[in-house]
Amino acid sequence: MLADLKNRGVRDVFFIVCDGLKGLPDSVNAVFPQAIVQACVIHLIRATLRYASRKYWDQLAKDLRRIYTAPSVEAAWAAFEELEEKWGKPYPAIPRMRRAAWEEFIPFLAYDVEIRRVLFSTNAIESLHARYRRAVTVRGHFPTEQAALKCLYLVTRGLDPKGTGQARWTMRWKPALNAFAVTFADRMPAAENL
Repeated sequence: MLADLKNRGVRDVFFIVCDGLKGLPDSVNAVFPQAIVQACVIHLIRATLRYASRKYWDQLAKDLRRIYTAPSVEAAWAAFEELEEKWGKPYPAIPRMRRAAWEEFIPFLAYDVEIRRVLFSTNAIESLHARYRRAVTVRGHFPTEQAALKCLYLVTRGLDPKGTGQARWTMRWKPALNAFAVTFADRMPAAENL
């Protein structure tokens, strides 16, 4: 799939956010050597909570928040050690799982808050795919490929996560695009080339 994307014109990828698919980091690095593989923080949180009793979820989530909002890798590690000390005895699987995912969790800690917000989770992409599937299923079939592309374009343009006519959901990408342009200035295509 990654090689197919490259063959279809994708020249560079900054980040791949995934939810623990084994072998994906090696595959990504083979096709896009400069890409950074980032674990989906939401999936890590959910996986962590699965190991704890539901009555402790709020308290555990608060302790996890200190890790993923840490200003640096060192601060995140210190918060993790506190979490391990507090939760490791009653739930030993939690620190073991977090340690196993650490290398794929920490890349986004090196970036600005704007970039962290879009790297935090794959939920936005999963939501978009669900909207695409729903739009295609409702219509059943399309007379031409152009009609199908127009349908998907309109779904993308009409993003509104709550369906209440709020400001466009895509606006959260504007600060991230600016941060990407600064952080990856040597790799980011100029706006006039897009």
